[in-house]
Amino acid sequence: MKTHRNLGFIIPFLHCAALAVAQTHVPEPPVNLGDTSFFDGVAGPGIVVEEIGDSAHSKVIVDAKGHEVPGTGRVNSISSLTHIAWLSRYRVGGGWYGAEVVVAAAHVNAGPGSTAGGLGDLTVSPLILQWNEKKLGTVAFDQRVVFDFDLPVGEYSQNTNLSLSSHAYTVHPYYAMTAFPLKRLETSWRVHYLWSSENAEPPKSFDTKSTQAGQAIHFNSTLSYGLGKHLWVGGNGYFLKQISDPKIDGIAHRNSPEQVGALGPGAVWNHGQWFLYVNGYHELGAENRPTGNKLVLRVEKVFGKEG
Repeated sequence: MKTHRNLGFIIPFLHCAALAVAQTHVPEPPVNLGDTSFFDGVAGPGIVVEEIGDSAHSKVIVDAKGHEVPGTGRVNSISSLTHIAWLSRYRVGGGWYGAEVVVAAAHVNAGPGSTAGGLGDLTVSPLILQWNEKKLGTVAFDQRVVFDFDLPVGEYSQNTNLSLSSHAYTVHPYYAMTAFPLKRLETSWRVHYLWSSENAEPPKSFDTKSTQAGQAIHFNSTLSYGLGKHLWVGGNGYFLKQISDPKIDGIAHRNSPEQVGALGPGAVWNHGQWFLYVNGYHELGAENRPTGNKLVLRVEKVFGKEG
C-alpha cells in the first residue's frame, strides 16, 4: 500500500500547552507531536482533505526535574483539525510545488473553572516541495520540505493561563522522509524546527509586558510492516526538546526548558482513495509541561490528480 498521492502536513495539536507550569514558565506553542505518522514522506500531485480527531489526557504537570507540580491536576482535551493540501505538477528545484492550510478547533478542561473552547491558530504553508521516489542502493525513499507558519487567530484571553492560541506567530519548517528498507517494511521520519515571535499581551498572571517561547526541535517517527494489501501495523513515537531559553520582557529565563517523548502502537488501513490512521502514545521523560496519554484518529480522502 504505497500511497504516492498522500500529502503530509503539520498539525497544531491543541493540548494544554497554553497552561503555564508556573507563572514564570513560558510554554511552547502547540505543535505536531505524533499527529502525522506512517508514509509521512510519500506524496504526489493531487488534492487531499483530512479530518483529524485528537484526544489527550494529561495526568500531571511536571517541573524541570520531572516531578509533579503541586496544585496542578488532570487535563483533558479534544481537538478537531481540518486539513486541505494541494500539490501541482509544476516543479521547483526538481520537486512538485504545493500549498496547504489547517483549521483547528478544540475544547480543553483543566478542572473546575478552567476550561477553554473554540478555534485555534491557523496553520498555512505557501511552499511545499515534494520529490518523487528515489533510490539509495536498493532502498526506495520519498521526501518533502515544507515551510509552515502559524497565524495567531485562535481563542485567547489575558485573563486566563488556559487559551487555545499562543498569541504569537510561529515559523516551523520541516523535512519529512519515508523509506522502504525491505519489502513491506516502512519507516517514516519528520523533523521540525520551531521559532516563536514575542507575545506582547501575555496572561496577566505573569505580571510582565512580554513573553517569548524558546526555540525547539521536535520529530515524529514510525516503523511498520504491511499485512496484506491494505493494512500496515507498527510502532510510532515523537520527541520534543527546547533548545533555547524563553524570554520574559526580553530577558532570557534560565532553567525552564520543555521536553517530552512518547511511544505507542499504530496502524493505517486504506481502500481506494480513503485512508484511516490510528495512533496511540504514552508520554515519557517530560519536563516543564503536562504529560500523559494521547490518541489520534485521522481520516483522509484523496481527490484525483492535478492535471
